[in-house]
Amino acid sequence: AADPAVISPQDPTLLIGSSLTATCTVSADFHLRAEDLYWTLNGRRLPAASYTALGPTTLSVALARLNGSRQQSGDNLVCHSRDGGILAGSCLYVGLPPEKPVNISCWSRNMKDLTCTWAPGAEGETFLHTNYTLKYKLRWYGRDNTCQEYHTAGPYSCHIPKDLALFTPYEIWVEASNRLGVAVSDVVMLDILDVVTTDAPPDVHVSRVGDLEDQLSVRWSSPPALKDFLFQAKYQIQYRVEDSSEWKVVDDVGNQTSCRLAGLRPGTVYFVQVRCNPFGIYGSKRAGIWSDWSNPTAASTPRSERAAGGCDPKGGEQNTTLRRELKQFFGWVKKHAYGCSNLSIKLYDQWRVWLQKSHKTRNQV
Repeated sequence: AADPAVISPQDPTLLIGSSLTATCTVSADFHLRAEDLYWTLNGRRLPAASYTALGPTTLSVALARLNGSRQQSGDNLVCHSRDGGILAGSCLYVGLPPEKPVNISCWSRNMKDLTCTWAPGAEGETFLHTNYTLKYKLRWYGRDNTCQEYHTAGPYSCHIPKDLALFTPYEIWVEASNRLGVAVSDVVMLDILDVVTTDAPPDVHVSRVGDLEDQLSVRWSSPPALKDFLFQAKYQIQYRVEDSSEWKVVDDVGNQTSCRLAGLRPGTVYFVQVRCNPFGIYGSKRAGIWSDWSNPTAASTPRSERAAGGCDPKGGEQNTTLRRELKQFFGWVKKHAYGCSNLSIKLYDQWRVWLQKSHKTRNQV
């Protein structure tokens, strides 16, 4: 059977601000006249003042200064018979050409793959469905390759799972296309060795340091996936008390796989996380990319014995002054022990042990 009516143009694509005149012509079999018809756009009836009868069975509608489509699947322009029946429909795609994609950023997990993300440009999606294609090739002698696995790290991302070359730079770019055109990003040049990240450090252990009530020892392993590659690593630690969401970061851990946290609260549960930045892989000069944080590991500091109270003997005034001076001095040492520097931690340990012993002795007298 013939369609009841035909709309022209069918499914047009228009720039924002354009005007459009559409016509609805009813098939002769349906015995409908132009005055029996009306138009809707996205379900809303368009005013009769915008209609013109172009013949006994053809009704046009004029749309001026069109806004961007409300949905990427297009706006529905429908021709109806007087009783509300749908005779024909057309989709209006109203928008802008795609914007040039920007902010391409890539990383390689353990030198096995490559993931890239980008942003869709200043105006975003420009009202029309936009396709993004990530392309890459070896510089100098490569052929263009197209990335296949999209949306792996967010809406604007693509993952290249394997078969990547080391020691040769890649050219990487993103092409955006919609019904109104194509836009191409700037080309990014990168070497896989410069954008390596790794898994979070495994085997994170947090333990007490003897009876020292304001310290915890943290140990971890270096990333096993990179053990066969020449690389340097730097580590970062962050820790927080159990009832707080605020993390404190220890930045200058360097490449050692253990660290002492000092200046903690006695009798308190702490959560600790570690992350790794592998850099200098095979002599790469780039800074490297931080891994995710390890899962939080918890440990508690010992309770302070001094909190229980006790009385100083009368001859203790001189001793108290000495202790206060020592405390000020070692307060300074403690402040500088945050970066896990071994010398100051040894000094600090000796002082804490001495202080605790002398305090116990006085309480037993």
